[in-house]
Amino acid sequence: MFLPCHKDDTAMDTAIMIWNKVISHTGLFQNIISDRDPKFTSALWTNLHNLFGTKLSFSTAYHPQTDGLAERMIQTLEDMIRRFCAYGLEFKDSDGFTHDWCTLIPALELAYKTSIHSSTGKTPAMLEKGWNPRLPYDTLKKDLVDIHPTASSFKIILDKARHHANRCMQDSFKCAKERWDKIHKPPDFKVGDLVLVSTLNFNNIKGPKKLKYSFSKPFMIKALHVPNAVQLELTGELMNKQLMFPASLLKPYSSSYKELFPLRNQPPL
Repeated sequence: MFLPCHKDDTAMDTAIMIWNKVISHTGLFQNIISDRDPKFTSALWTNLHNLFGTKLSFSTAYHPQTDGLAERMIQTLEDMIRRFCAYGLEFKDSDGFTHDWCTLIPALELAYKTSIHSSTGKTPAMLEKGWNPRLPYDTLKKDLVDIHPTASSFKIILDKARHHANRCMQDSFKCAKERWDKIHKPPDFKVGDLVLVSTLNFNNIKGPKKLKYSFSKPFMIKALHVPNAVQLELTGELMNKQLMFPASLLKPYSSSYKELFPLRNQPPL
């Protein structure tokens, strides 16, 4: 839910708002992931959720210790809302009532919940409720002749808010993708290259898990598959492992390993 707040809201104001607007619809949470705003780290907020048995988890921007997916989503939502407000969205209807970003932000929430996300292939509304809500612009009758002036004005405002919300959301997703692509560039692997394999998911390595080598000995790339899947020629203890690995678990092998670390033994596996 997208809920407008005031900068001077206290922890109690926030708790009351969440109780009235969120918990009344969803019930109590098992876990809440948030940033480290003073309201969420206050003694009142902490004690209140201890009473309810709710676990509080905090994420740090650009260094998500708690939940990287949640932190990326928070950044995306902040970017959407920032664009929505920064464009100076403000309309005045025929009755003289001014609709600013605060009164029209539900349009942004509706646009977000009914948009298909590339990571899941579904809308947030479908994942949360199991169905997609009926949208006003999908069922709106356009052949009505006798329309009340206020109703017509309200329809125009809804249309403007919808177009504005969709533009902000698409711009935000585009910027998020550009940030991701800039940081996470797939390595330029070729068939025949030697690569090191991350041992993060290997459970058959002897010795303490925390002290095991981060990467195995080099293996040759046998084939490349899209998207970002690599087939390796495995040997030794890994012969029974799967042959396909995501490129994110591989890194190029430097043939000058001995030259860089003359006193370090080659990682055995």
